[in-house]
Amino acid sequence: MLAALIFVPAAHAQGVHIEGKIRDATGAAVQGAQVELRANGFSATALTDAAGKFAFDHVPESSGTIVIIAKGFENADQKWHADSSGVARIEVVLAIVPSHQQVIVTAARTPTRLSDSPQSDIQLTREDLQATPALTLDDSLRQVPGYSLFRRSSSRTANPTTQGVSLRGLGVSGASRALVLEDDIPLNDPFGAWVYWDRVPAESVASVDVSQEGASSLYGSDAMGGVLEFRTRAAQPAGISLETSYGNQNTPDLSISAGGQAGRWESTFGGEVFHTDGYILVPSADRGTVDTNAGSEHGTADMMIGRKIGAASEVFARGWYFDEARNNGTPVQTNDTRLGEGALGGNLQLGGAGTLTLRYYGDGETYHQSFSSVSTTRNTEALTDLQTVPAQEMGGSAVWSRAAGKRQTLVAGFDEHEEIGRSNEMLFSGGSNTSDVSTGGHQRTAGVFGEDLIQVAPGWLVTMSARFDNWRNFDASTICTPITQPCQQASITYPDRSENAFSPRIGVVRQMNSHVSWSAAIYRAFRAPTLNELYRSFRQGNVFTESNADLRAEHLTGGEAGVDANGFHHRLEVRGTFFFNEIIDPVANVTLTITPSLITRQRENLGRTRAPGFEIDAATHLTNRLQLSGGYQYVDAVVTSFPGQTPSLVGLWIAQVPHNVLTFQARYTNLSRISVSMSGRMAGMQFDDDLNQHLLGRYFVIDAMASREFAHGVEIFAAVENLFNEQYATAATPVPQLGLPIAARFGLHFQFPRR
Repeated sequence: MLAALIFVPAAHAQGVHIEGKIRDATGAAVQGAQVELRANGFSATALTDAAGKFAFDHVPESSGTIVIIAKGFENADQKWHADSSGVARIEVVLAIVPSHQQVIVTAARTPTRLSDSPQSDIQLTREDLQATPALTLDDSLRQVPGYSLFRRSSSRTANPTTQGVSLRGLGVSGASRALVLEDDIPLNDPFGAWVYWDRVPAESVASVDVSQEGASSLYGSDAMGGVLEFRTRAAQPAGISLETSYGNQNTPDLSISAGGQAGRWESTFGGEVFHTDGYILVPSADRGTVDTNAGSEHGTADMMIGRKIGAASEVFARGWYFDEARNNGTPVQTNDTRLGEGALGGNLQLGGAGTLTLRYYGDGETYHQSFSSVSTTRNTEALTDLQTVPAQEMGGSAVWSRAAGKRQTLVAGFDEHEEIGRSNEMLFSGGSNTSDVSTGGHQRTAGVFGEDLIQVAPGWLVTMSARFDNWRNFDASTICTPITQPCQQASITYPDRSENAFSPRIGVVRQMNSHVSWSAAIYRAFRAPTLNELYRSFRQGNVFTESNADLRAEHLTGGEAGVDANGFHHRLEVRGTFFFNEIIDPVANVTLTITPSLITRQRENLGRTRAPGFEIDAATHLTNRLQLSGGYQYVDAVVTSFPGQTPSLVGLWIAQVPHNVLTFQARYTNLSRISVSMSGRMAGMQFDDDLNQHLLGRYFVIDAMASREFAHGVEIFAAVENLFNEQYATAATPVPQLGLPIAARFGLHFQFPRR
């Protein structure tokens, strides 16, 4: 006994040893957490390693507290006491900050902590989207400075073929240069790669991941410029939410999401109906008698039935139906789309063998479009083309991932998709059908990829990925049938052709401490031309754009480097990223001839375009209820070469890309009283055409919203887009078209159980 009493003071005299582990609620280790030890005036600081562990030696006290600070988690503090041997062992479970989902799947095709992703990766939570005054999802995403559609217009009124997404100034020619997903299922149109943003019921969205760097190393052709993924709400916790509103321009809207589980079975449903009379696109000074409202309406439904297998695996079947119709600004110009899609999938936990994600999907759609020639006085128009575009798509993917030890995660996968589509046109002149033309083909793309995520040292994460793709285009032809006049183009069968692409990427993320991290990456990516670009011509106002069956694939080389810093107990965060992208053989709409009544363009491969730039984002929580955030992007997107053609394009801005974009958001949240949010976006001047002749001036638009909960789970709100009724141009064809004027709505949001 006496020996023991002598031993304890001696041990404590040498100092106490403290060791511990920090993990999250799932059991995963939290790396890079700052651990501050406090004990009767003594203090010390350490960072957790890749296993979430920390240690302190020679501590002169036998009790005290530790404070843990980690990005994305609530701060935690815990008391500790050394045992009789002079050792204290501590284990702390951190809670994720409730208003932020800190796990992102899109960037690595496997669950990855957001802090381990490049600084350019962004996640918008359900709360972020609900606090945005914008009515449509595409307009909600405009708070990301690098995001834009082909034109400045909203999906409320824009032709769907202009709704491809551009990130970081890469520009688009109608087809999206970024892949858009919903729960791992592609949303890009199978014929033209544009995006039907109204396919996804807004109320069903849980979060949106935005990855702004070339992602072909994991996703292939469609992801040359990045990836956007909508994650929809899970069946659990069970509940229902609904939002309905009504606004000017006769705009009713209803969106609903529901889900639940019975035993091992689960199901979710999302649905939306929308209508707007819209507004006249052409400014009053340029209008004629043919100018009418551009409006739209749509209905969409999405249902999933799944079954749990074991503790964590599941299989499911899912189906979508989508129907929309649009008036495009004159009595003759209209379009409509009907689409049905089905999918089968599985998320399988294989124990020590890792996880396996399986998806198989197929869809069929029919798109109708009518075109007209409008007189220079805009008092008459004549039908020129009736198009019917049937398209089908089938595809599937398998992605396997597995932890290899404590510091490494391996990912491997395969995907393949196939599209069939034709543009069937009835051509008119002088009111009569002159000829019928059917053009289209068959595409198949298959790729294999692998990825390795390695914690090479505490605070260091290196990611290496690579992918090989084969793209084939076959069974392509143009068939012309004369009706009252000879065909202007001969019937032709196009030769089969294929291209291979290798897309590597290497990136590094360095967590310096709990306040500062930096990342860097270099990558290559590619995009194959769509059936639409190869075979379908179209007319927008008095601009006629021809297809080009000889288009080659685009190839991008890019890189980025960024820093993320936060302070004041994580109430302030600032991120900055420099990036550089160069595209070889980019597809662009190149002007061939200009007359007073018609501008003729053709899709062509330019030589090179270049888009270097930087972006800065900042967010601060001034109080627990008041949050401010903003972002700025500068990109110098220009044409650098056009060999074999007129050099007049070299040095000109890429069409539809502004050099400066600024966004900001302010949000005050008080559920017991009133919540208010305000969003703003400034876009600098840009050009509507390749020759930089049709200037679209800069604009600044502010949106605002206020809401109040007046019963359990029931909230009323009022929202206004373009609060000050800013008039700005979205297109010049060459007659200017206007963006959304002031649009106000009042609505109700119901959620059970209350969030």
